[in-house]
Amino acid sequence: MDKKKDRLVRGTALNGKVRAFAVRTTELVDELRRRHDTYPTATAALGRTVTAAAIMGAMLKGEEKLNIIVKGNGPLGQIVADANALGEVRGYVHHPHVHLPSNSLGKLDVAGAVGTEGYLDVVKDLGMKEPYRGSVPIISGELGDDFTYYFAVSEQTPAAVGLGVLVDTDNSVIVAGGFIIQLLPGLTDAEITEIEHTISTMPSVTTLLDQGLEPEDMLRFLFPDAVVMEELDIRFACQCSRERVEQTLVSLGKQEMERLIEEDEQAEVVCHFCNEAYVFNKDEMQVILDQAKS
Repeated sequence: MDKKKDRLVRGTALNGKVRAFAVRTTELVDELRRRHDTYPTATAALGRTVTAAAIMGAMLKGEEKLNIIVKGNGPLGQIVADANALGEVRGYVHHPHVHLPSNSLGKLDVAGAVGTEGYLDVVKDLGMKEPYRGSVPIISGELGDDFTYYFAVSEQTPAAVGLGVLVDTDNSVIVAGGFIIQLLPGLTDAEITEIEHTISTMPSVTTLLDQGLEPEDMLRFLFPDAVVMEELDIRFACQCSRERVEQTLVSLGKQEMERLIEEDEQAEVVCHFCNEAYVFNKDEMQVILDQAKS
């Protein structure tokens, strides 16, 4: 079966009183799995985080970007994700080789891997002098609930967040995606109750995607009157480059560079986000050092 392209849709429902986003991130999450060699539970946790990042990135404009750090007390350590308004996303997890027994529902134990204590930190670069920072404690470790709590506390926006990753027996990603619904002023109590009922009784995100639903179908499953306003392609992208890594080497300082040239004869720098390795031999490091001195 051909994997469909990752894409996000943004729309409104209930006469503009609901802002809604839905996304498929299957290729993105599988790309990260391959690059970081994540085991199934780690894949699910990282996949949910980058899916939330993709949607939150789509809420930005122009050259704005954001960084998400999930730091729980579970064996995964930190989960880090970056996204921007162009649909470019990257991410990694500190301990990719984490796989736990299934939870009581027979599903991947994401909460056990993330931990139920810690924090969810969001930093937005909005082009101002100082970035916007929002931080909330982890309340469940399943991540959907934690992002819902983040919106309520840090952005004072009632929201519902659904995130899902379905992993195959060969560890590859079958489907991944999610939705974020933001409730705007003007909703009646009856409308809010209906929304809560729909979300609490709907099939999981992965069930809908695995049945072949597109992101816009997911929106209309939640809100039959949903109007799609915008579409955005989602893709893995890393901003690392050999030039940036050279700057990192220079930042080590003259003494450390000289030590590397003298003792190690080469330097290998691996990007956390994409796992690309940049190797510099003795001569190349000497050129970088000479340029830094001049």
